[in-house]
Amino acid sequence: MAAEHYLAIDLGAGSGRVMLARFDGERLAVEELNRFENPAVNLPGGLHWDVLGLYGGMLKGMRAGASSSPVSLGIDTWGVDFALLDRDGELVGNPRHYRDGRKAGKMAEACEIVSRETIFESTGLQFMEFNSLFQLFSMRGTPTLDAADCFLMVPDLFHYWFTGERACEFTDTSTSQCYDQRRRKWTYSILEALDLPTDIFGDVVEPGTVLGGLRPAVAAECGLAPMRVVAPGTHDTASAVAAVPAEGGDWAYLSSGTWSLLGVEATRPHLTPDVLAKNFTNEGGVCQTTRVLKNICGLWLLEECRREWTRRGIAAEYDDLLVDAAESPPFRSLVDVDAPEFEPPGDMTGRIAEACRTSGQPAPGTTGQFARAIFESLAIKYRSVLEDLAGITGRRPSALHVVGGGSRNALLCQYAADACGIPVIAGPVEATALGNALMQGIASGAIGDLAQGREIIRRSFVLQRYEPRSDAAGNWAAAVARVPAVAA
Repeated sequence: MAAEHYLAIDLGAGSGRVMLARFDGERLAVEELNRFENPAVNLPGGLHWDVLGLYGGMLKGMRAGASSSPVSLGIDTWGVDFALLDRDGELVGNPRHYRDGRKAGKMAEACEIVSRETIFESTGLQFMEFNSLFQLFSMRGTPTLDAADCFLMVPDLFHYWFTGERACEFTDTSTSQCYDQRRRKWTYSILEALDLPTDIFGDVVEPGTVLGGLRPAVAAECGLAPMRVVAPGTHDTASAVAAVPAEGGDWAYLSSGTWSLLGVEATRPHLTPDVLAKNFTNEGGVCQTTRVLKNICGLWLLEECRREWTRRGIAAEYDDLLVDAAESPPFRSLVDVDAPEFEPPGDMTGRIAEACRTSGQPAPGTTGQFARAIFESLAIKYRSVLEDLAGITGRRPSALHVVGGGSRNALLCQYAADACGIPVIAGPVEATALGNALMQGIASGAIGDLAQGREIIRRSFVLQRYEPRSDAAGNWAAAVARVPAVAA
């Protein structure tokens, strides 16, 4: 077959990029066309996303890829955040950032009206205060929500701007806690009970749906020929998991970046009391799959430490941090990476140090000690989550596939293998863009199905394997026992 090119646009919580994917019938490769920052904008009224700046960054990358004559494009983003349109199709205010403070206390307040059990039975979602449902609940009675005529998740907003078509794609919609995955409909009864509008929620489409053609004005501005716009797995983790180069069903995945998303792929949501008690989540996957997983606060802790060190003029190059962490004393300082005090930006080193002192441990004193504390604490959290997953699903994964930027962190991958006692298979780094492109290939007919797509990924990339070291097992078990709160 003649090679096909796809524009895979991947917007993360820290940066966005436009990737050109090339599929020659045997292998899939990606090339970066444009990378741009995605900073939070702190205005007097709260923390927002700069969606217009992101749109401009996408157009620049699309222009750079025009000469390759792509046949389609698709967009994936982080989850939970959304845009509201008025009856003229214009934005009602700038979309808020999930770390905005307006949602504080709203989850507890909403659960006094509708029980956690009722919400979970309908949505299957992990309870996190920034979920779309609680963001909307915090907007009750505001002019912004009163003026809304249409609700779109963030990737759906950009697809609308590119095509003129309004639709919510299933995988990202499933992160909203407003959607019933089993019944494939919005949870109108819960929305009504929380005094939220129900007429703003429209059609939900499956990943791989061709939404329409790129608007002629956009195509002309970017020098592109007519092309399709495809909804991939628009939640970035759904796209990343689509590109996990696994075989069979006896594996777990870890999408490692700002967040660590650790879970298994299933054929249905798991809605047992144990899943609710352990606060796991069921999120939509591509090709009729469900992602049973835990959202873990991942390398956000290190990213915030590095921002702080940079502001203070302290050298904090990533590769140097890995060397310094490896040479630092083991298991000196451990924290619960999901503690609520680590969610907001700013002064991360101070909060980590205080958490260590409060639990009777020495606070990290060097950049290497901070990095090691974060990596070891993450690995212990992975161990705990895998044990819970085994109890939920009745099977223990025989391997952990790590994809995304964190797959390049050899130290963290080895710690994960040691802590969890199973091999870690790292790569590909660009799993999200690859999964995005894979679904565009399925939509075009160039790729038959998900299993074939994963076979293509396996032969397209060199993967790194980390075996658990037998002499390390006891040390990790002792660390978990020494700091039981970390594993809880």
